[in-house]
Amino acid sequence: MSDETVKYAELVTEWLEELGYTHCFFVAGGNIMHLLDGVRKRMKCVPFVHEVAAGIASEYFNASGGSGRAFTLVTAGPGLTNVMTAIGGAWLESRELLVLGGQVKSTDLARGAVRQRGIQEIDGRDVAAPLCKASVTLEAPIDRADFTELVELGRTPRCGPVFLEFCLDVQGAPVDRGELEARPVAPPVELPRASDAEALAVRQLLNEARRPMLLLGGGVSREAALAARPLLASCGLPVMTTWNGIDRVDSSDPYYFGRPNTWGQRSANIILQSADVLVALGTRLGLQQTGFNWQEFVPGGTVVQVDIDPAELGKGHPRVDLALCADADDLLPRLLDGLQLGPAVGEWRTFAREVIELLPLSDPANEHAEGYFDPYDWVLELSALCTAEDVVIPASSGGANSVSLQTFQQKLGQPIVTDHGLAAMGYGLSGAIGAALAHPGRRTVLIEGDGGFAQNLQELSIVAVNALPLKCFIVANEGYASIRSTQRNYFGGEYVGCDTSTGLGFPDWIKLFAAFDIPAIELGEGWTDDPRFRELWESERPAGFVVPVDPEQSYFPKIASRVTASGSMESNPLHRMSPDLGEDLAVTVLRFLP
Repeated sequence: MSDETVKYAELVTEWLEELGYTHCFFVAGGNIMHLLDGVRKRMKCVPFVHEVAAGIASEYFNASGGSGRAFTLVTAGPGLTNVMTAIGGAWLESRELLVLGGQVKSTDLARGAVRQRGIQEIDGRDVAAPLCKASVTLEAPIDRADFTELVELGRTPRCGPVFLEFCLDVQGAPVDRGELEARPVAPPVELPRASDAEALAVRQLLNEARRPMLLLGGGVSREAALAARPLLASCGLPVMTTWNGIDRVDSSDPYYFGRPNTWGQRSANIILQSADVLVALGTRLGLQQTGFNWQEFVPGGTVVQVDIDPAELGKGHPRVDLALCADADDLLPRLLDGLQLGPAVGEWRTFAREVIELLPLSDPANEHAEGYFDPYDWVLELSALCTAEDVVIPASSGGANSVSLQTFQQKLGQPIVTDHGLAAMGYGLSGAIGAALAHPGRRTVLIEGDGGFAQNLQELSIVAVNALPLKCFIVANEGYASIRSTQRNYFGGEYVGCDTSTGLGFPDWIKLFAAFDIPAIELGEGWTDDPRFRELWESERPAGFVVPVDPEQSYFPKIASRVTASGSMESNPLHRMSPDLGEDLAVTVLRFLP
């Protein structure tokens, strides 16, 4: 006990600050008035127009690896329902997202007796619970130990959202500091560690392999990947990354061989599938990673999966020969230290480089009308233009997403963040704002489709007010490229609700940016040398760039489905992307595959 009485909202803010939180992204509301008053005195508070944008920005702030931590503050009712998409995205990507919500006074809670008693009341705890590691309504103050335990659940052992809903009277309650800080905070949860015998077993598999491959997922931290570079260079182990692990390895690294995925690089897919030992480290090996035809994932090889979540290891797909529930960061250097690969691995690396040379990232099968950009070539040009200091935010869905993650050539030091598990449109701008705030002074590069940008374009006001050095590239193809492609391929081009000709409407993008006093231009031929572009690109202020892409642009390579003898649909395995390769080329690059 002590004689110091303090408002509970003030004390909670102190605890958050002690836990490393520096930024609060919020939309103001009456049911969070005490919390907001407490937070404004200790943290950088950034108001957003819409709660979903505030949630996405917090996720990307933390995922991009900048200094400090961010959380989201939303009011009761619509504040919670609006932020649910961001909570869902962070849940699927296994990322930290702390959301503090307001609620009506504890005496006004309906408690299921009626639909609603308090104004704006909705049961936020039960709404958010299925997509959170913890979802709690605080009807009375809890102490620092319990509060810290709840918050830190979002960071370990497998990250995910935490939603804490504060009743209004609890926020404003006078509490005794000494009473609520008397219990010691529990030490951090220890992550499971692979035994020495398990590490040795995996290392032995790699030593004996003729065609080994290491696949780094988002579960491997940037810090661990950077620390492992000397070991990777000395042992010469070929390495790939998942989309979430894209920025763990420099694209120019001599032992880097790409990003396999359902929408991945054809060369990377073939190389991965040709491996005789695959060690998948810090990746859950979901269907987007393995392909829907997961039965043919690495068909002739031994698959080792290392993941922090036993449920992912035991989900039944793909086939896994050795599953280890362990911390990937801890295991990575232990695998590499003392690794002695066999002489055949040199031939394997030569083969892999040959495949990359024979299968360019910009597939010649793609077609577009005159006057439009080839999006693959354009992304290659953009990635060459970016420096290692740039923060890069590809779109989260559609053609802008798949083209970027197939094609972009990353440089070590570039934080690259996307959110493709939920594959929701509208993530790019909000995420880029969060990443830009996490890395003050660094240029942030956003690649977003026009359909995705339109869903949260109101947040340009946040870009303008904060003068963020954000360069927004809008891939303008008059609609939803992926939906248009689906309707073309499966329904004979009977388009509905997918573009401007079927009812969608988009603004004049140049005028839209001008409304926020942000300069913008449309890119044309020779754009990288255009003085207008160079001036905006090199400026420390925000800018917009419209990239004209043919609405009928084709997007190859991709995994196609085929009709089986029984009439059902079956996806091709990762190594058989469309269009089919010529016979001579196929013989060369598929030599290790059935």
